[in-house]
Amino acid sequence: MPHLPKALWLNVSPHLQRFDQPLLCQLARHSHLQRWEYHQTIDEPCCLETAVSLLHDHLNSVPQPVHLIGHGLAGVVGLLYARRWPQRVRSLTLLSVGVQPLVTWQSHYYALRRLLPCSRQMVLVQMVQILFGPQPYNTALALAAILEKELDNGFYPGSLVNHSSVPLDGVEVPLMISHGADDVVVDARAYQDWRPWLKARDWQWNCPRGRYFFHHTYPKLMAQQIQTFWQSQVIEITVTPFTLPPFQDSPGYSR
Repeated sequence: MPHLPKALWLNVSPHLQRFDQPLLCQLARHSHLQRWEYHQTIDEPCCLETAVSLLHDHLNSVPQPVHLIGHGLAGVVGLLYARRWPQRVRSLTLLSVGVQPLVTWQSHYYALRRLLPCSRQMVLVQMVQILFGPQPYNTALALAAILEKELDNGFYPGSLVNHSSVPLDGVEVPLMISHGADDVVVDARAYQDWRPWLKARDWQWNCPRGRYFFHHTYPKLMAQQIQTFWQSQVIEITVTPFTLPPFQDSPGYSR
């Protein structure tokens, strides 16, 4: 339907797409939704600038501004894009993105690797409990394998020995920030730290009982919040009826 918002879901994590699908299905019921994906090749350097430039190449072909949505590192790409080309962005929705954007599950994993004297497999299983909550052993192993594939083949501008950073700042465009209430990666403090950067019509929503992938666990609830945020940004035009002023005699006029 032409009156519905046009939105673009950003993805830079090919092995984690399954966690996005429930929310995408919910949003697609009410909005014209497209998905933009960035897959880093083996020989390509891991650079946020590359992803942002490729996103700009895509949006140059879109005739009007769009709602950008991104979870985690994909949200960081959307944030950097909205700072540079705000005229191309109708609004920006960030899921599990802290005010320090590169605090992600990957950075949390590397921090644990440096601190814990145990194998990579054990750290990954620990990450599963952090990201998804308590899981049966076989489920935890399956999820750990997914995380491992993403670490080995996905996009992340950092490593065990290298750390990247993104400047702290807000955006000109309407902004929605969402976190999981039980997330320990982008925690309550990171949620609160966004407030100095928020504008009058920006939104914050904390998903009850949600963790890092809260949009996967509560897709319907998240979709409702996003739709409400989009609707709140629509400028309502109020038409005031024109009324003639009271009749007054002009000089020289007689009834």
